Amino acid sequence: MSSHSHQNLHSKLTTGGLLISLGIIYGDIGTSPLYVMKAILGDYAISRDIVLGGISCIFWTLTLQTTLKYVIITLNADNHGEGGIFALFALVKKTKIKWLIIPAIIGGSALLADGIITPPISVSSAIEGLRLFNPKINTVPIVIGILIGLFTIQQFGSKIVGKFFSPIMLLWFTMLGVLGTLQIMTDASVFSAINPYYGYKLLQVHPEGYFVLGAVFLCTTGAEALYSDMGHCGRKNIRISWIFVKLMLLLNYFGQGAYLINHEGKTLSEIGGNVQNPFYLIMADWFMPVGIVIATMAAVIASQALISGSFTLINEAMRLNFWPKVKIKYPTELKGQLYIPSINWLLLLGCIGVVLYFRESGNMEHAYGLAIVLCMIMTTILLNFYLIMKRVKLYLIVPLIMVYLLIEFSFLYANITKFMHGGFVTLIIASILIGIMATWYLAKQISKNYTKNVKIDDYKKVLAELSVDLSIPKYATHLVYMTNSNKVDEIEEKVMYSILQKRPKRADLYWFIHVNVLNEPYRKEYRVTEIIQDDIYRVDFYLGFREPTKINLMFKQVIKEMVERGEVDITSRYESLNKNHIIGDFKFVLSERFISNDSLITFFEKVVMNTYFILKKLSLSEQKGFGLDNSSVKVEQFPMVLHPLENIEMKRIK
Repeated sequence: MSSHSHQNLHSKLTTGGLLISLGIIYGDIGTSPLYVMKAILGDYAISRDIVLGGISCIFWTLTLQTTLKYVIITLNADNHGEGGIFALFALVKKTKIKWLIIPAIIGGSALLADGIITPPISVSSAIEGLRLFNPKINTVPIVIGILIGLFTIQQFGSKIVGKFFSPIMLLWFTMLGVLGTLQIMTDASVFSAINPYYGYKLLQVHPEGYFVLGAVFLCTTGAEALYSDMGHCGRKNIRISWIFVKLMLLLNYFGQGAYLINHEGKTLSEIGGNVQNPFYLIMADWFMPVGIVIATMAAVIASQALISGSFTLINEAMRLNFWPKVKIKYPTELKGQLYIPSINWLLLLGCIGVVLYFRESGNMEHAYGLAIVLCMIMTTILLNFYLIMKRVKLYLIVPLIMVYLLIEFSFLYANITKFMHGGFVTLIIASILIGIMATWYLAKQISKNYTKNVKIDDYKKVLAELSVDLSIPKYATHLVYMTNSNKVDEIEEKVMYSILQKRPKRADLYWFIHVNVLNEPYRKEYRVTEIIQDDIYRVDFYLGFREPTKINLMFKQVIKEMVERGEVDITSRYESLNKNHIIGDFKFVLSERFISNDSLITFFEKVVMNTYFILKKLSLSEQKGFGLDNSSVKVEQFPMVLHPLENIEMKRIK
């Protein structure tokens, strides 16, 4: 995608774009009225101060955190049209500050951990409305059934489902606004909650004190997902549609507040009996079944957006060397639409585990929010360096970043109380993900540090002679090696060892292929370097971090274009086949590393490398990762020597 088309995407304002953003972007943040007020009130008696304080905190959180930080400021940090924490990291990587990888890995892992709790809490909150009709209904099997259905349809792509998303979400937000407005008409004094003083007062009068902010925070949990999905809809469409979404959300929150003030002194169980949720209590009895159906559909859409976001996140992590290679499928022709089977089924298992462990959405609230606030803090840190990179004045950056770090650390502290009540679940999941990403990245760095490169010029003569040495049996017409060397005039020593010593490999043409992963999402370019005419060529692919690595197909395309230009002759050099214009065979050689017994490594390096090799066994093989045909691939084992032992002194005796 060209930079011109990115500008078009972000400057274009269309009805279609606005509708799509409703369907894709706001699922998570849009379903928060289902559980936020319920979480703020808990089992305590309703008081005017608590209700107005809760609404005030929600109003200012949505204004400062979601609107100002994400919709106005962070959406400017697009990487060639794409958003999200890894896209932001790819941007600030240019600053060459190495430790920025830490907030990127922590933030990405926290966002993925959040993807395991959002579907259960959204779907459970919606389904629990059924208790109005049958108080003893067990909602757990229904929730699990819906989640299994949702994850099963992922393999077909969300294109078909996507057509229904936007109208349903438009209906959902309209319903939120109408329900809220009807209640506000009974008590408009609820608008006094706009005064931030009530928010301050909440911290003093609420039985949980300062820690009630953990419940308030739930109203903005979808802001990070909003930034991640920017590439689907465009900045302008998101900003304009947010005006409508925020208005509808606030109307609903204020409506719930007006209803609750009219029932001051009672608890939620005293008003609603089986349904202790102000979201459902503000509905008329006749409308309740319709409301539950619409809420369930909105919850499924919120879950869908997070699942799609998780696939995109893992794909980016793989391309940035944070995650082992896993199988990726492209169910539709839609740009950026992908399906990762292993992640899909792992997410489903995680979601089912969460439902079985917590059972009620009220219990899930304790685990929700702790991981995502970590992600928001990491985004703020990266955003700071993005603003510095963009040469924004320091007197603007410092107060802005300090204010957001203060807000987010306050939310983090308030959420800490959730740790023992279930927050540990998401933090354990996030820690496992951080461990995998850090191990994979460190192992790649260790491996890179101990890979020796040699100058191709030193081997040009011997390769040219080997190519015509008839005393050595021909190994292949075209011999292709994947190389990690960034420099065109260098190649790994192990490649030369493989060609000349492991078993001399005579070929008519030698090809070296290198893949450069760029800091931008969508780009597909290649460069061919002729090292020796009709003998040695190097092909460099330049791919965006969201592009699939289909080396087999891309290499064929390169060869086809080179043949059309008359740059290379790929017909077989065997006389009988050449006469009949038969294309020569292509053989790929891939190297697999193992730690040599001659390595003298530290305990830390040993742990990292051993974990790396375990993960490697579980991940996709190199040939599948590069999309190569197994029949034309030879995998060779190479020892990797870390910190070689010193020379062993020995005395020769007669």
